[in-house]
Amino acid sequence: MAEKAAAVEKVVPEAEELPKAIVRRVVKEKLSQLSKDGADISVFKEALMAFSESARIFIHYLSAMANDICKESKRQTINAEDVFKALEEMEFPEFVGPLKASLEEFRKKNAGKRSASKAKEASKKKKIKESAGENGGEAAQEDVQDEGDTNGNEDENDAPDNN
Repeated sequence: MAEKAAAVEKVVPEAEELPKAIVRRVVKEKLSQLSKDGADISVFKEALMAFSESARIFIHYLSAMANDICKESKRQTINAEDVFKALEEMEFPEFVGPLKASLEEFRKKNAGKRSASKAKEASKKKKIKESAGENGGEAAQEDVQDEGDTNGNEDENDAPDNN
């Protein structure tokens, strides 16, 4: 049995493997939740590898289904709705609710990060404008000259290619 496990491990490129520590943590957390006495449950290495391989195959299958749904909609980018629809088509509708809740939590967390990043960027732009004003507009004039010829002529590299 260990030989088969080793053979499977060699077939799957290392880049496609799920992180073993994360798989172990997820499995152990779920098993401890299901345990009546809350005892720490041991899991054999082969069992963890089976969980990891099962999850990898599930992710590949889900990705392919979501990709098909995306292509049917004549789009090239998979979105969350494609994944939800794929889960329903794969007959895993019980995953959709928790996944939507998790996605909403993720979006809320990242919305705060995005707004902070935008505020920081706006602050930098404001400082640049203020420093340009203090220098009598010299920095602003240099920016204009860098964009192209002051006579309004295009640089020869910017000219359209007529060939």
